[in-house]
Amino acid sequence: MSGAVDRRMLEGLVCPVTHAPLTYDAERRELVSKAAHLAFPVRDGIPIMLESEAREID
Repeated sequence: MSGAVDRRMLEGLVCPVTHAPLTYDAERRELVSKAAHLAFPVRDGIPIMLESEAREID
């Protein structure tokens, strides 16, 4: 199961900054917060929900 993502778990997550819903970008393995303009990485199937680990998006 290394790297596998549990989509049911992802559906329950919200942006830690805005509390808005997130979308999953499977190609980049990121959870995207359009409201905060941030993308949170998912490493080995674990979402890293720290603002300091997120990258800014347009």
